[in-house]
Amino acid sequence: MAATFFGEVVKAPCRAGTEDEEEEEEGRRETPEDREVRQQLARKREVRLLRRQTKTSLEVSLLEKYPCSKFIIAIGNNAVAFLSSFVMNSGVWEEVGCAKLWNEWCRTADTTHLSSTEAFCGFYHLKSNPSVFLCQCSCYVAEDQQYQWLEKVFGSCPRKNMQITILTCRHVTDYKTLESTGSLPSPFLKALKTQNFKDPACCPLLEQPNIVHDLPAAVLSYCQVWKIPAILYLCYTDVMKLDLMTVEAFKPILSTRSLKGLVKNIPQSTEILKKLMTTNEIQSNIYT
Repeated sequence: MAATFFGEVVKAPCRAGTEDEEEEEEGRRETPEDREVRQQLARKREVRLLRRQTKTSLEVSLLEKYPCSKFIIAIGNNAVAFLSSFVMNSGVWEEVGCAKLWNEWCRTADTTHLSSTEAFCGFYHLKSNPSVFLCQCSCYVAEDQQYQWLEKVFGSCPRKNMQITILTCRHVTDYKTLESTGSLPSPFLKALKTQNFKDPACCPLLEQPNIVHDLPAAVLSYCQVWKIPAILYLCYTDVMKLDLMTVEAFKPILSTRSLKGLVKNIPQSTEILKKLMTTNEIQSNIYT
């Protein structure tokens, strides 16, 4: 051991240690069998975007194929339930594609035969205004798959004349504050937006040092880099499974320009949401 000028204690060079490292390096060298397994795993983890009718892969990204002015992305069961009840039931939406992916936490299912327990990622546009897009993503997109997902959806050179709205949830214990998280009125909404998003948010902005995670963070970062107007609405909740109070915490977003005009009957949508919750409880009781 030796001390440097700045006071750090460092290990002195040792030939014996170098020889051990060389032996370890030889043991770590990739064999042809290892390479084949790694390539098979990479192929299995590839994100694919499929056409609705034929279930064949799209040759170009989704938003290169279809013009888009408004894109609403729901990530997680509660955000998906909110869009299903309040937005998708207020108009006629057509599925234009679905993402197929595989990872340690997720095996996506076919969006045409779904139960509430299955993971999926579907893309839809509004028949009366095809430039309005919606994504419902109840599956986990792993870190190494997020860039693939972005490229398949947005493309390598996305249009800037569209507005992105992202909805998702995090557990309230992830929220950093000087107060005790037990005293917070959970669930509650926070917003984070890109520099090019000029509309007012319907809730307080997310304070530092709080950060966002996973696919919502990847989408927001992508929009910031490409100067696309985007806003993330993050619901902090103490119930991460499908929950009525958590879903209803997104209701203030209905008054924003992004969703205004897409919801026609809020009381009727609320009843649809309650029926969805009842169905989910019945199915959960069957499987437990």
